[in-house]
Amino acid sequence: MPTRTDLLAGAVVLNAELLVVLLYLAVEPVVIESWRFILYGFLWINASIYAVAKTTPAQTTPRTKRIALLVAGGYFLVLAVAGGIVGPSHTSPLASLITDGHLHSHGTAAAGSFDLRLLPPGWGPALVYQGSWLLVILMPYKIVGYLALAYLVYATVIDAAGTVVSGSLGLLSCVSCTWPVVGSLVTSIFGSGSAVVVAATTWPYDISTVAFLATVALLTWRPLVR
Repeated sequence: MPTRTDLLAGAVVLNAELLVVLLYLAVEPVVIESWRFILYGFLWINASIYAVAKTTPAQTTPRTKRIALLVAGGYFLVLAVAGGIVGPSHTSPLASLITDGHLHSHGTAAAGSFDLRLLPPGWGPALVYQGSWLLVILMPYKIVGYLALAYLVYATVIDAAGTVVSGSLGLLSCVSCTWPVVGSLVTSIFGSGSAVVVAATTWPYDISTVAFLATVALLTWRPLVR
């Protein structure tokens, strides 16, 4: 349960985030059409910071730490690729092969270029690098969220090997890849008019945020270990 200190710190953080959003809107000529997306970015960041602050890996042998570090590193890499942080450049021949001809649009940029995009707080500022083969998109909420998941997996592996349920659920926090795949599978099974299909393809950020928060809760509480 959160302590009084936690609640006080949370109130300070929330007020600071609100101030940042207001300053962003005062400087940038943008209109926020859906405020829930601003909320989602901060939910990812705040839940990640809280979970990491409340998680202390147990004392163990150097060998176990190395194994846990390898597992957590691989987990982060999978999330980074599945979540769209790292992928093939739009100019890479691999792009069409991996995406089956479908390319996500993140704007055009010359190969080997860096681009800083002033997206709303939580989502930005986003740093985009596009090389001849590699595309890297660094959004604050994804970087913080996936690093937190990797750290929680590290602590969980140290506590007890095997977090299949919580680890698998973490993959659902991918927005760019998981739900389009799920949507395609559901469409083929239930038909394109089903309510399940509409939910999977219309609310990807809503569902992925719920999945992410559930993953953080599982990896922090670790009921399968305790």
